[in-house]
Amino acid sequence: MTHARSWPLERVPRWAILLAVALVARAITFGNPILHVDEEFYFTLARAMTGGAVPFVDIWDRKPIGLFLLYAPAGALGYPLGIWAYQAMALAGLVATATLAARLADRAGWRDGALFTGLAVILWPNLIDGQGGQAPIFYDLAMIAAAALVLRGEWEDRCGRRFLGGITAMALVGLALQIKYSVVFEGGFLGLWLIAREWRARTPIAGIAAMALCWAGVALLPTAAAWAAYAMAGQGPAWLYANFLSILDRRPDSLAEQAGNLAIIVLILSPLLASAVLAWRRGERVGDTGIAARFLFAWCAAALGGLLVFGSYFDHYALPLVPPLAICAAGFWMRHRRFAIAILALVFLGGQATLVAKRATRGTPEQIAAIARAIGTGPGCLHVYSGSVMLYPMTGRCAVTRWMFPSHLSRVRERGAIGVDQDAEIDRILARRPEWVVMRKPYRGERPEVRARMLRGLRWGYRPVAILPLGNERYALWRRATPPARSASISE
Repeated sequence: MTHARSWPLERVPRWAILLAVALVARAITFGNPILHVDEEFYFTLARAMTGGAVPFVDIWDRKPIGLFLLYAPAGALGYPLGIWAYQAMALAGLVATATLAARLADRAGWRDGALFTGLAVILWPNLIDGQGGQAPIFYDLAMIAAAALVLRGEWEDRCGRRFLGGITAMALVGLALQIKYSVVFEGGFLGLWLIAREWRARTPIAGIAAMALCWAGVALLPTAAAWAAYAMAGQGPAWLYANFLSILDRRPDSLAEQAGNLAIIVLILSPLLASAVLAWRRGERVGDTGIAARFLFAWCAAALGGLLVFGSYFDHYALPLVPPLAICAAGFWMRHRRFAIAILALVFLGGQATLVAKRATRGTPEQIAAIARAIGTGPGCLHVYSGSVMLYPMTGRCAVTRWMFPSHLSRVRERGAIGVDQDAEIDRILARRPEWVVMRKPYRGERPEVRARMLRGLRWGYRPVAILPLGNERYALWRRATPPARSASISE
C-alpha cells in the first residue's frame, strides 16, 4: 500500500524501534530494587539459592522452580548489580516478545498495523505492574514463540515436519509452565490446535493419538523433571504441596474485591479489547492470512479464559493477554493509524504517570537504602514481618523462617494454606530472637491477631530504634534488647 512506504520509520529495523521505545518507557525503573513485591521476592530467593537454599524446602513459595532458576544469574551477582541484571533480562525478553508479536501481525496480513502491535506490547505493561521482571514478562516470550511455531505448521505439507514443529512448540510451553503454571490454558489451546490440524490433514486417528501423547509428554517433561529431582532428594511431598496442593487450601478473595479488580483490568485493556473485537468483525478470514487470523483470535480467547478462571485478578495477571490482543488489534489499527497513534501516545503518557506515582507510593531506591543502612550488615538475623524482602539481600542478613514472603504468615487468605500454622510460626520466630524485626503499618487483608502476637513478643524482648519512610508507608525497626527486657512502645 502506498501510505505504508511513506511511513517515516519504514527503513529502520523494527526491533531497533521497539528497543529504543522500551528503553525510554522503562528508564525510570532501571536500578530500582522495589518495583513490585513479587520480583523483590524472586530476586531474594534467587540470591539465597547461591548460598545453598533450596526452594520449597528452605524457602517456601508456590511459584515453579523455573522462575527462580531464571533469576539465579541475577541473584548470583548480588545487590545492586543483580537488580540491573534481572531488569536487563526483562527488557530483552519484552523487546523480543514485541518483535515476534509484530511478525505474527504480518503473517495475518496486518503489516500496516504490525509496528503498533509491537509498541503496544512494550507500553501496556507499565499500566499493569509489568514494568519490571514479573513472571509473564519472561514466559510471554516462550508462549509467543510456541504460537508462531504452531501457526507456521499450517503451511507445512509433510506430517513429520509438522510433528517436529509441534514438539518444539510444546517444549517451549513446558518451559513456560515452569515459570508460571497459569500458562496451562494457552498451552492447552496450542495442543488442541495441533490435534485439530492433523485431523484436517486427514492423518489417521492412531497417528494423531500418538502425536498428541508425544506433544503432551514434552510439555509436561520440565515439570516432571522438577518433581523427580525433589523426589530423589526425599522432598517430593514438599514440592507437591507448594506447587499444587497449597493453592487449593488458599481462601479466595471476596466476590466484591474480585469484581473490582477485574473491572480495573477491563478498563485498562479496553482499547486493546475494543480494537481486537472490531478487527474480528471487519476482517476477512479466508486464505492463508485468514487461517492466521482465526488462530490468533482463538489464542486471544484462550488467554482470556485463563485469566477468568484463575480469579483474584491482580492487574499483572492481565500481562499474558497483551501480546495476543495487541496482535489482533493490528487488524483494526492498520486502517485507523491516527487512532492507533493517539491511543499509544496516551498509553505511553499514562504509563509514565503510573510509574511516577508508584515510585512515590512504594518508595524510592534512596529510601529503601536508608532503611538498609539503619539495619546494617553486622551479625544477627533479620525478620521482615511486613515490608520489603529486598532488605535481606541488601543487608546480607540471614532469615529465621522458611516463610520469607511476609504475607504468607499474616494474610487472612493464607491461613491454613502454607503448610504451617501462622500463629505457631510467629512464636517460633520470636523464640529464635532475630537481631532485627521490620514492620510496616497494618494492611488490608492482614490478620490482626497475628500482628498483635508479634507486637507482644517485640515489646517484651526488643527496643524500638526508628521509624523510617518508604513511599507512603512507615517502617518500624525493632532491635533485640540485651538482656531481654520490656521495651518502650513504638507508634505503629
